[in-house]
Amino acid sequence: MIEMNQELFHSAIQQPGKPVLVEFWAPWCVYCRRIGPAMKKISEQYAGILTVGQVNIDDVPALAEAERIEVIPTLVLYRDGQALGSIVAPESKARIEEFIREHLNQ
Repeated sequence: MIEMNQELFHSAIQQPGKPVLVEFWAPWCVYCRRIGPAMKKISEQYAGILTVGQVNIDDVPALAEAERIEVIPTLVLYRDGQALGSIVAPESKARIEEFIREHLNQ
């Protein structure tokens, strides 16, 4: 899982063809820490299929604002610079996987 600043975020989501799953989070967010292990497993499990990154909204608030992140954790799936969809506070690893499948199989 890649810790993303604004530059890494933009270069990752602009890569042609390879989807990027980005978690917008903050260290003080209890729920963000709770889904952390699931996100780590997702990044390992989908390593060849998509890139998984995290954006700490405290470190790059302008990016969170530009992406219209209002609640954390929010996961956004990007491909070719475009957001395919987002999910707020997913309840489980299974729900994250379902979200990924829904949007990659369009």
